[in-house]
Amino acid sequence: MLFNSASFLIFFPIVTLVYFLLPHKFRWLHLLLASCYFYVAFVPVYILILFFTIIIDYFAGIYIEKLVGKKKYYFLILSIVANVGILFFFKYYNFFIENFNSLFSIVGSDTTFSLLNILLPIGLSFHTFQAMSYTIEVYRGNQKAERHFGIYALYVMFYPQLVAGPIERPQNVLHQFHEKHSFNFENLWVGMRLMLWGLFKKVVIADRLSILVDRVYSSPDEYHSGVLVIATLFFAIQIYCDFSGYSDMAIGAAKTMGFDLMTNFNRPYFAANIKKFWDRWHISLSSWFRDYLYIPLGGNRVSEGRLYFNVALVFILSGFWHGANWTFIIWGALHTMYLLVYMIINRKRVFEKYKNNMFFKLSSWFITFGLVCFAWIFFRANSVAEAIDFIYNIAQNYNVAFDFRIDKSNTELGFGTTSYLISIFSLLFLFVFEYKISPRFEEKISLTFEVSLATFLLLFVLFFGVFQKASFIYFQF
Repeated sequence: MLFNSASFLIFFPIVTLVYFLLPHKFRWLHLLLASCYFYVAFVPVYILILFFTIIIDYFAGIYIEKLVGKKKYYFLILSIVANVGILFFFKYYNFFIENFNSLFSIVGSDTTFSLLNILLPIGLSFHTFQAMSYTIEVYRGNQKAERHFGIYALYVMFYPQLVAGPIERPQNVLHQFHEKHSFNFENLWVGMRLMLWGLFKKVVIADRLSILVDRVYSSPDEYHSGVLVIATLFFAIQIYCDFSGYSDMAIGAAKTMGFDLMTNFNRPYFAANIKKFWDRWHISLSSWFRDYLYIPLGGNRVSEGRLYFNVALVFILSGFWHGANWTFIIWGALHTMYLLVYMIINRKRVFEKYKNNMFFKLSSWFITFGLVCFAWIFFRANSVAEAIDFIYNIAQNYNVAFDFRIDKSNTELGFGTTSYLISIFSLLFLFVFEYKISPRFEEKISLTFEVSLATFLLLFVLFFGVFQKASFIYFQF
């Protein structure tokens, strides 16, 4: 079930209303059943995979807490192997088989392995990482094992963040399922406002920009570099609005019932260097890799060479987490290179004396944004060859890089003058909102302003939203 679908428009108010009408002792069951229904709306049979890992991790958590020494460690390994094993089978098996077959072919061997006709379960990487964080935190002694099986199952399956995060830690969420939440108008208002803002970013900005992006990426040879540059910039905005829009709607849906989920995005495109970008982009995933891989490897408390290795490993694995394709690995490798260069420059304090200079700040932001956009080309392309061709086509026609006319007719491209005007206005509003308005919500602002803003967003969604049941980009991960 998609947040931007008519079915969710019915599902959400019913689930929220019934939640507050039920006695507290039955609410966990209501949310668990609602979450199961939400998930089976995609591919019903794959809910069995969730049940399998939930059962293993539930008992693993209990035994990890009860036992000591190596026995405790063995149950942690059991949990991790079960989760990673399922993730590997569904997401990476065919990738490795294809590469093994290619390798055998290169060396002249006739050995080949058969591919499997399997479909990746929706959001598998997200709830796998969330489940792993539970057993790891129990093992570390930071979280008590959850004895209530239904509450633990709800922790993994909570419908707002089930398929695309945020990837929550047990310390933040589990206790909230035990607490009684009374209806609160402020929670309802804040939650609905967040959901409306997320919906605006998804259907008005992301889904409209995707019309041009999809057409251009499907046949980049037919467009000059001006259009390719536009498609690159548009995709950078599209993926941000698509993913952060989902996160806003997830956090908002939970907030209406009194649950607090972690912030997943914090204006990442305003970052003036690549480190700050990753401090603000997909925070729940980057912090997951930091806490469960980077720090255990020694973090920055190691030699310089080992530090660079740790950073490279984390970012390349983060890229591979996104998908079973060399494009994602290269995307992660590019960000590795960006961050290592930044770390070396920062350590040597090359530009220390310019750090307060406005021109230097703007230049740093421009370079950071440009590097991120360049890496997005590999993220968006279907193959490495397509990404290289895309970049080559931009470079080949550099003399018209600033000629932004569309070569094809507006009808064929599906992105005419009206779409451009709507997109430009929406992007300007996005910039003003995130740069000026959003920080004000941390303070007390007038209700009149909030109502006016919500009304504007609602009207814009209704009149200019693209409602074609477009899925969210990160559902594939």
